[in-house]
Amino acid sequence: MHGVGTSTRLVGLAGSLRKASYSRATLLALREHLPGAVKLEICDLRLPLYNEDEDGAASPHDVRLFRDTIGASDGVVIATPEYNHGIPGVLKNALDWASRPFGKSVLIDKPVLVISVSPAFTGGVRAQAQVNETLLSIPARIVAGPQVVIGGVAAKIKDGMLDQAFLGFTLQALERLVAISRPTSRAVQ
Repeated sequence: MHGVGTSTRLVGLAGSLRKASYSRATLLALREHLPGAVKLEICDLRLPLYNEDEDGAASPHDVRLFRDTIGASDGVVIATPEYNHGIPGVLKNALDWASRPFGKSVLIDKPVLVISVSPAFTGGVRAQAQVNETLLSIPARIVAGPQVVIGGVAAKIKDGMLDQAFLGFTLQALERLVAISRPTSRAVQ
């Protein structure tokens, strides 16, 4: 952990844009149960489709803000559903923006915890595998340990958040993320 007075700043990415998204509900529940020195900011992934012609100095403002938020964080928590046996397009697009420019990604060596959720009993394991494959290519630092897979998630949501009764294993994984995160030097914005 970090020294006294030092907080850990995490960024959450929900792989679904749906208002009642199970991924977002999972991140909201985590945020409610974090230790006092850990903060979780959930990013909006409504970004334009990645286009290298619009990258670099021509990057859209939302993209620059998204990259800056990740870059200033100590770690990232991704909660994703599985769409058609794979990673949702909105999440892949966000990771593509975050991975650029080549060799200077804000995700290089950034600790990342991946959580997959699904109404199916499989819990989105195929999406999780694809997200991990993408993160390895960047190369982000995927949190080691058992995969966090939440199957049957629809029945586990209460008042717009993942029910606390189902958070224990996920919070243990989050503790592993915090343990390997380190405060970064944050640029004044």
